[in-house]
Amino acid sequence: MNFCPQCGHPVRLRVPEGDHVSRHVCDHCGAIHYRNPKVIVGCLGEWHDGRVLMCRRAIEPRLGYWTFPAGFMEMAETTAQGAAREAFEEGGVEVEIDGLLAVINVPHVSQVYVIHRGRLISADHHPTAETSETRLLHEAEIPWDRIAFPTIYHSLKFFFADRAVGRSDVHHLDLPAGLKFKDQRL
Repeated sequence: MNFCPQCGHPVRLRVPEGDHVSRHVCDHCGAIHYRNPKVIVGCLGEWHDGRVLMCRRAIEPRLGYWTFPAGFMEMAETTAQGAAREAFEEGGVEVEIDGLLAVINVPHVSQVYVIHRGRLISADHHPTAETSETRLLHEAEIPWDRIAFPTIYHSLKFFFADRAVGRSDVHHLDLPAGLKFKDQRL
């Protein structure tokens, strides 16, 4: 940030009085500008026969790899609303959100993933601008070696492990800095 969005004057990076982190501060109007982590919301949607909705990415990063619907949370929506919106935007499906599956912190890229469980309202799904293919898959059909991100991999593992024992736990995970995709199973 070079200029203050409040008044247009230059900002300076410094620790404001009473704070402990460097912030962009406008010496003209006094505005302090905070940068906060991005929240990603997602929905692992399940059809009544146990299959889950998976989408092949049509965009970078990880073009051609598989994920379930997830993306950046929008202003003025809850995490559940955002997860349902992402299911529609990426998979063309409506879902009923069942509850929270996982909160995954990825501090080295300043992201927090809030993943929900959901029930698909119908089995109708289709690719969208962000997806090249959508499929309902059983656990054994998941392309584990072609999963787009570690957060998606771990969420799927949590979901299927819970389902195997008849529970719906809320999982927490902190992904370490420097994690390479090949090490996603850490």
